[in-house]
Amino acid sequence: MHRWLALTTLVFTAIAQAAPAPAPQPAGYVLPESETWDLKSATGDIYRILVSHPKGKPPEQGYPVLYVLDGNTIFASFAEARRLQQLADKNINNSLIVAVGYPTEEPYDYARRMYDFTPAFEDPMPPSEKVFASWKSGGNDRFASFLLDVLRPEVAKRYPVNSERQALFGHSLGGLFALHMLYKHPDAFRAIIAASPSIYWNNSSLLKEEREFTARLMQAPFRTARLLMVVGDREETKYEMWDAEALAKRLEPLSAYGLRSQFEEFAWEEHLGVPTRAVTGTLRFAFAWP
Repeated sequence: MHRWLALTTLVFTAIAQAAPAPAPQPAGYVLPESETWDLKSATGDIYRILVSHPKGKPPEQGYPVLYVLDGNTIFASFAEARRLQQLADKNINNSLIVAVGYPTEEPYDYARRMYDFTPAFEDPMPPSEKVFASWKSGGNDRFASFLLDVLRPEVAKRYPVNSERQALFGHSLGGLFALHMLYKHPDAFRAIIAASPSIYWNNSSLLKEEREFTARLMQAPFRTARLLMVVGDREETKYEMWDAEALAKRLEPLSAYGLRSQFEEFAWEEHLGVPTRAVTGTLRFAFAWP
């Protein structure tokens, strides 16, 4: 009996040793040519910074840079589109994508993005925004300071960049913020892309900034970013489409004062599909020369 057990043990041991080891399971996909790091604002808020960078030698004048808001959601699309352009357009490929997100695995940190991208609510609060009564708003100028005074210098420390070729992309409330940057910091970026901008937000309080910007530009023209606005023709909030169309028409006469603007409407596209539809056009617009 003991001999039989010993023999059986030897047989099963031999079979186990002869069997091939199970194939290792692949790890989660990691975007090539990318890295991620956290950065603290002057007020102690932590932002997740995601960077897509090319291989090889940087341009002589440094990398052009596209800053992308809502980085948790849209960074991968921009990063892979930039990388793919090594096969077609070296100027787009040889650039940096710097996306600004939050330390979360969720697509959005809704509360923080609303505070970062919006002006303070009017008093009384607009009826359409009362659902957000418990949320903070009014951090757009503080977030602008983070972008310009903290993030951009940090990026310049880490990579050789071209300070004259920097662009900004924002969608929805991020598009609202992008227009805020155009009106309040018109020469901070060479190009601004506002996708489905929520101009209607807060009783369209952004229109006051637009009027002030228009008056200043017509009185004494100054250097200003070029602007691309894109929307979908199936925006769930039709105001985003209507308001952007109307703004595009109002801005056309300002070409005589140095503002270059362009408007595009995507057929059969809803609000959340606009950013991915806009990726390639944004890269071309952002990195166009001069």
